[in-house]
Amino acid sequence: MLKYYQEIINNLKQDSHFRDIKNFNRKDAKYIYFQDKRLINLSSNNYLGFADNIEITKEFLEYAKDQYSFGSASARLLTGTLPAYSELEKLISNIFKKENTLLFNSGYHANVGINSCIASRGDVIFSDKLNHASIIDGMKLSDGKFFRYPHNNMEALEKLLIRERKNFNNAVIVSESVFSMDGDIADIEKLVELKEKYNCLLILDEAHAFGVFGQIGLGVTETLGLTDKIDLIIGTFGKAIGSTGAFVTGNKILIDYLTNKARSFIFSTALAPINIAFSKWIIENKLPYTFEKRMNMLKIGQKAGSQSHIIPLIIGTNKDTVDTCEILFHNGYFTLPIRPPTVPEGTSRIRISLTTDINEKELFDAISLVKQKQQQ
Repeated sequence: MLKYYQEIINNLKQDSHFRDIKNFNRKDAKYIYFQDKRLINLSSNNYLGFADNIEITKEFLEYAKDQYSFGSASARLLTGTLPAYSELEKLISNIFKKENTLLFNSGYHANVGINSCIASRGDVIFSDKLNHASIIDGMKLSDGKFFRYPHNNMEALEKLLIRERKNFNNAVIVSESVFSMDGDIADIEKLVELKEKYNCLLILDEAHAFGVFGQIGLGVTETLGLTDKIDLIIGTFGKAIGSTGAFVTGNKILIDYLTNKARSFIFSTALAPINIAFSKWIIENKLPYTFEKRMNMLKIGQKAGSQSHIIPLIIGTNKDTVDTCEILFHNGYFTLPIRPPTVPEGTSRIRISLTTDINEKELFDAISLVKQKQQQ
């Protein structure tokens, strides 16, 4: 039986499709140390530089002292809830001006848990075709039906709503705000218009926008003044905040429903209290002072042709993408090849993730190396 799996692995290697876990030496600010080489890290979600920051870690541990344990040993609905959890949930509710918030162990846990239970039999979900795998996996587990509309195509979405909405009891529209592989931004104003016009719930995953966009870092909805129009907003602590975990915030009825129905929440041991406390501490003590750096990072991304801090450099084939990453490696940059099924066939790419420590010259020198390889 193992021969079957070995053949699949061999085929992945032959197609330059094989993934492996890389053992890094360490990470420090914008640098990553790999194979005893210091590289500028262009593949990190550590957008604000909080993760792996020794000084910030020391400062937090001095604040935390012996207040928080390193394990919860229980699910939240058993004995896994301590003040740290409810304090962070209350903070998120307050800054978003929402009624209630629920923490999850990761963005994947949040999206799978929410999208698997938000639609029951007789209900429907309309999802952007380029939504994250966690959203897709959640919908596949749902008892409801789902349709995937062409990426960011509001005309196609409305045609779907006209054709299908009347056939179902409850309807949900789900989208990312900043799309993780393309760096473009959803037409949130139109999504709000359609959800109101066709009586739907609107779920927005702000994973890559929370902590980056907006005056206080709430995400794209803050920049548009539409936070109050979104029924459920999902965000993560594992990217810009530099911690771990995720949240969903919204109407109390919906949060109560998810507390009772989202299996990834119900059956997961809670994150360690010290992680929860770190997320809250970062949001309260560090995030408020990042506005200028965040705006500069987004400006650099826009100069590179993106709508955000995520810049896709589409290469095409798997092999060419892997070879380009190798060239970047030998020139002092760490990047990873993004290949199907993460992105569509024929669009393998290098996904550059800017952080506030990366300057304009470093970015455009890397882009220049990619262009040189493509011209060969």
